[in-house]
Amino acid sequence: MNQIKRIEIMEEKYIKSQKAIKELNKALKEYSKAQDSIRELASYYSSPEWKKDFLDDEKGRLPKELKRGVLSEDGVYNLLDDNIEMQKKLCRTVEKSIS
Repeated sequence: MNQIKRIEIMEEKYIKSQKAIKELNKALKEYSKAQDSIRELASYYSSPEWKKDFLDDEKGRLPKELKRGVLSEDGVYNLLDDNIEMQKKLCRTVEKSIS
């Protein structure tokens, strides 16, 4: 490969890597901010309040127009599981990049 082609290829990789790091940094800031909400959701999901809200929803006591994704039996559970898997993935990615 000639010098010019090599520099062009490396420049493309440099620009692509810069963009990826910038986007990941932004996403990680948002993800970090979301951890407080995730902890609150985990606490709510395992609380008597969630059980009451869930049962009241099943009995039709809540307004029909109320968004209730948080009351789905699998919704919050899956979110919490996804969060744990994301943390594991982040750890594996960091470990892989430093080895």
